[in-house]
Amino acid sequence: MENRWAVLVLLALGLLISFVDRTSLSSALADRHFVREFALTSVDRGWLNSAVFWSYGLFQMPMGWLVDRYGVKWPYALCFLLWCIAAATTGLVNTLSALIVVRLLIGMAEAIVVPATYRYLANHFEETRKGTALGIFSIGGKMGPALGAPIAAWMIVAYSWKAMFVMTGLVGLIWLVPWLLTVRNDYPSREELAAAIHRAASVPLRNLLSSPVVWGGLINNFCYSYFAFYCMTWMPAYLVEQRGLSLERSGLYTFFSFAGIAIVAALAGWFADRIIARGRDAVAVRKCFIIAGFIGGTTVLFGAYASSLGAALFWNVLSLSLLGLVTANNLALCKLTLIPKQAVGLNTGLQQVATSLAGGVSASLSGWLLHIGGSYQLPMMAIFVFLLAGAMSTGILMRRKWAPRVNDMGERHAMAP
Repeated sequence: MENRWAVLVLLALGLLISFVDRTSLSSALADRHFVREFALTSVDRGWLNSAVFWSYGLFQMPMGWLVDRYGVKWPYALCFLLWCIAAATTGLVNTLSALIVVRLLIGMAEAIVVPATYRYLANHFEETRKGTALGIFSIGGKMGPALGAPIAAWMIVAYSWKAMFVMTGLVGLIWLVPWLLTVRNDYPSREELAAAIHRAASVPLRNLLSSPVVWGGLINNFCYSYFAFYCMTWMPAYLVEQRGLSLERSGLYTFFSFAGIAIVAALAGWFADRIIARGRDAVAVRKCFIIAGFIGGTTVLFGAYASSLGAALFWNVLSLSLLGLVTANNLALCKLTLIPKQAVGLNTGLQQVATSLAGGVSASLSGWLLHIGGSYQLPMMAIFVFLLAGAMSTGILMRRKWAPRVNDMGERHAMAP
């Protein structure tokens, strides 16, 4: 009998490793030797930062379809192996085209992470534990860039950008050992596969696309991720180029920002669970946390116009930390609480399309806005607008009566509790 909390920790560590491998490029893009070797402009850096998100988004729904039918353990393990090898290969390429190819491979393989995780959570965690579980899981997504940025910066300074990519890519392979030993083999038999296909067919894609809840989740995930991925891809360069920090210090303040959002996310998920356990409506509780977090995140604009370095760094850290109020509660609401259990994998894949699209748009649009504006104020103004849109979407669209419909196929499954 597997320990669900131990598996949850492994899933959080897998997410952490995926973000380290995905965002280590941001430190390299703040390194003048790397930029000079590939002759990159600001627009080039934006497109290169975004490459991983395009393939990541393209493969989200296929990965959701895969785990709904074939389980979590083996699809995840194979994809994990592929992205670690691709991440290490990043340090061996010497042309821009080859660099883009390995980044696309990383995005494709990492697309398994979130759909597989939500498939597992839907099967093993009840409503009053979902916020806590998602808070723990989301720590991996925040501590990945929090740890990855300073570690990558240190390794670039101490060794080289090539050594950094090779070492950070290969060290992640250690994770496979406890994963293969701990997680139960859930690869289905022929009969189980037929049953899984039947269950999944009761909530087809058209039912998801006709639900305002699903569209609200898409908007929320895009707006939330736009800010988060801006910080992952452009924060080191912003701190070096506009605020005058060294590469090492930029990594340290990137750590503070992502450590802050990780801590707030875990506490907000746990606190919301406790309120729900006392009889409060889960949808109303989680919506309050989400709206507060989106509004809190808009304080990033204070940092953009701050005249002193101390004030800029304060608002930089605080705004992303406050966004942590959104993290676990939004994940629970739009991917579990309001979604039929049999469609969790497919819906999660669909929601992740918005997440990855946000990464691509954030990285490339921020580069273009930086190019035309000459400073980071325009990129941060875009963040402000998207966060307000997320708050409005939550208040208007996330309602039980608009949840996706389950077709009557002789076996109607209850909504996730």
